[in-house]
Amino acid sequence: MSLTDSEAAVAVLAGLAILAGLAGVVVPGLPALPLCWGGVLVWAIFGGAGPGRWAVLAAATVVAAGGTVVKYAWPGRNLKRTGVPTSSLLAGGLLGLVGFFVVPVIGLVLGFVGGVWAAERLRLGDSRLAWPATKQAVAAAGLSMLVEFLAGLLVAALWVAGLLLT
Repeated sequence: MSLTDSEAAVAVLAGLAILAGLAGVVVPGLPALPLCWGGVLVWAIFGGAGPGRWAVLAAATVVAAGGTVVKYAWPGRNLKRTGVPTSSLLAGGLLGLVGFFVVPVIGLVLGFVGGVWAAERLRLGDSRLAWPATKQAVAAAGLSMLVEFLAGLLVAALWVAGLLLT
């Protein structure tokens, strides 16, 4: 397998996009799966044409789209079943975003948990009732991140296999 300089540059760029996408699972503002998929797209288009690259792109598209759907549907269904309203999740998301900038890294988690707890405390009127809903929301957020990360890893694995085989 011999690579030209431009093919190598495209492969490095695609790999960096995929790594940024995987980091985007925990970093707000980075669209994780679109970055991973975009890396494969750039590699397929500019890295030298071939049916193998298009097959890898097609598989990556299916994985990224499926991961995006599952990322929202599965945790959302669990939250609806437990009765946690969307408004509590929005409050947690907003405070998590603020917390990320006020206290880097851990502020995201602290803000999300605090925001959901405060919204549930206001809604339910009792702090003992707010905590179970908060735990459910945190578990759903964790499940969503896990699904997104696994889908990103699968896209990355498809790209590596395509890189080695095409």
